[in-house]
Amino acid sequence: MNEFTKTLCPYCGVGCGLEVSPPAQHGKATNRDSEGTPTWRVRGDKSHPSSQGMVCVKGATIAESLDKNRLHYPMMRDSLDQEFRRVSWNEAFDIITQRMQTLRLNQETDSICMYGSGQFQTEDYYIAQKLLKGCLGTNNFDANSRLCMSSAVSGYIQSFGADGPPCCYDDLELTDCAFLIGTNTAECHPIVFNKLAKYHKKNRHVKMIVVDPRRTPTAEAADLHLAIRPGTDIDLLNGIAHLLMKWNYIDTLFMDECTSNFPAYAEVIRHYSPEVVASRCGISIEDLETAAKYWGKSKSVLSLWSMGVNQSSEGTAKVRTIINLHLMTGQIGKPGAGPFSLTGQPNAMGGREAGGLAHLLPGYRLVKNDQHRAEVEDFWKLKRGQISSVPGLTAWEMITGLETGNVGLLWIAATNPAVSMPDLERTKKALLKSPFTIYQDAYYPTETSAYAHVLLPAAQWGEKTGIMTNSERRVTLCSAFREPPREAKPDWEIFAEVGRRLGFEKEFAFNNSAEVYAEFVQLTRQRPCDMSGLSHEVLQTKGPTQWPHPEKKAQPIFIDAETGVGSFALEAKEKTSSLKDGKRLYTDLRFHTPDGRARFGAYYSKGLAEPPDENYPFVLTTGRLYGHWHTQTRTGRIEKIRQMHPQPFIEIHPRDAATLGILDHQWLEVRSRRGITKFPAKVTKAISPGTVFVPMHWGKLWADDAEANALTHSEACPDSLQPELKACAVQLVPISVEITTTNHQVLSSQW
Repeated sequence: MNEFTKTLCPYCGVGCGLEVSPPAQHGKATNRDSEGTPTWRVRGDKSHPSSQGMVCVKGATIAESLDKNRLHYPMMRDSLDQEFRRVSWNEAFDIITQRMQTLRLNQETDSICMYGSGQFQTEDYYIAQKLLKGCLGTNNFDANSRLCMSSAVSGYIQSFGADGPPCCYDDLELTDCAFLIGTNTAECHPIVFNKLAKYHKKNRHVKMIVVDPRRTPTAEAADLHLAIRPGTDIDLLNGIAHLLMKWNYIDTLFMDECTSNFPAYAEVIRHYSPEVVASRCGISIEDLETAAKYWGKSKSVLSLWSMGVNQSSEGTAKVRTIINLHLMTGQIGKPGAGPFSLTGQPNAMGGREAGGLAHLLPGYRLVKNDQHRAEVEDFWKLKRGQISSVPGLTAWEMITGLETGNVGLLWIAATNPAVSMPDLERTKKALLKSPFTIYQDAYYPTETSAYAHVLLPAAQWGEKTGIMTNSERRVTLCSAFREPPREAKPDWEIFAEVGRRLGFEKEFAFNNSAEVYAEFVQLTRQRPCDMSGLSHEVLQTKGPTQWPHPEKKAQPIFIDAETGVGSFALEAKEKTSSLKDGKRLYTDLRFHTPDGRARFGAYYSKGLAEPPDENYPFVLTTGRLYGHWHTQTRTGRIEKIRQMHPQPFIEIHPRDAATLGILDHQWLEVRSRRGITKFPAKVTKAISPGTVFVPMHWGKLWADDAEANALTHSEACPDSLQPELKACAVQLVPISVEITTTNHQVLSSQW
């Protein structure tokens, strides 16, 4: 076999195309990993329009993790102090459905919760929504996108009337000014950054502004680096707006014709003079003015952001304040311009399309919207009122629900909350209280498997065929190239079988993932994310395709029995004037709001939820490293990446290190009000004074006392309910440690 199978990288939201072939091919040496084990060949797919053959180290080495520490069979135990025992799928399904039926009979359906993942394919997401929100009537499905992209979702909805990044990757090479805030794109979305950096280097008139307390590899490439104090993003953005207004770098015609609520915003920015903003942000007035001039004088401005904006108690406000700058200057709906959120996970966009958060329904619908619920109920052939109008529990509310006894069954799939959730010690104590936890994953052990009663082996990347959508709304068919190992099953098949055993045979009568996707796209018809013209077959032929991509002869998905009119289509006519093929949204400058206008959001800066004080004088921020991915469930098992990033560390500025008497590589104990960790110091001018940085990848399996989220708190944005994982107050204490390389663990001892 010489043919490569086309698929998509399963790491970040860039969505790089990959081609994979078997380890052994005629006339070629067997491909092996660093340990000599035969492994599948992986290369970049030059035909994939999003990445054009480029691939980072994570994508290049992904196949090396396929057979490392896999979970092969269903496992069970009656209590967490017992060992797991192997069981059949039939036994596992029986115990799961019995538990669910008992809760339903006791009128405790709302105690059933599922916590999913941006690692899901769209088919997995969709079947989970149909099972919980439709058939069971509980909206208690949330995903780790709540920790990642929910502030971007709420910001887009509030400003534009609908979710969806309006830009595309082509804009990276068409912009005059790239404004990057809260994103270390070079390490977190490297292929996006490579494209932008090459263009920037060749075109010296193009300006790049990077806003980050750290001088990251991204900031190194910038014309202007604004190392603001953590929590002052809105101060900076309002300060730029103040100057744009003062200098008349505004598009009054666009604002008059296409926006609303500008007077309230103008009143807010009046209070953000350069002197005030420079003082609060810890930057010079000159740099603030330079940023405003770069923005104001550019014909096209592209803003890029990620977790540094979203993971905040002001996350939605920050997103909307970024969008405000675009609305002031008419920088949207045209090449090289617009507000572009960089998605954290490979199919977080697909999850949003499928309704994969506790307040959403498929097709960019909201559970609070009466008409939206009715549309989905009719399509799923459910009785009216079956879908609850109450948003379900968010990821953190599931944790607190375990504390109070309001969660009776917790189903976790393709994510690792025992590392990734905030206030981690509290999270772990709550997980210990769970009456019944199902954990569905490809790997064993993970940190979360220690808290499970049932383990379900899931097929992963390359072992199931399905759809993923990347940051630029590009939909890719990811074809399986090997069978799942032993008894592992695709996630959607597991969810569907539980649905059938609960009595919903007709609702889950799918033979394959293509049939699942064919049903799902009908729920996107004439919605902002219209994909009704897509299918597995179309994507196989046409290749990766951006939405909106409506069916050429669209019909209403249901007809009113009395009038014979498709009410769904009537709403679409009113609200979705931008439904057409195209790289960009809002090119006609009409938005998905009732009046078709984009809305300004007026926000004063509130700062950090937990600012530093005398007892905890430093602000801790966390983030990714280039080689690792989230909690290392895959990358921790790849030798090349382990060698790149052998252990965690803490970055500290030389001025702060000198004050505390800390030397480079010396071990520090880092304390917050919630937990204690230990890291070797990396003394560097790349971090701002008063701020320290820790990578978030190391859980208990990979190092002792190095869990960044043991320190973070659970305070969240009131709109998106996304926790402020990017900032908390800490103190630093020098310690001495003994290091051993056994199992990559670190053993520490207090002086």
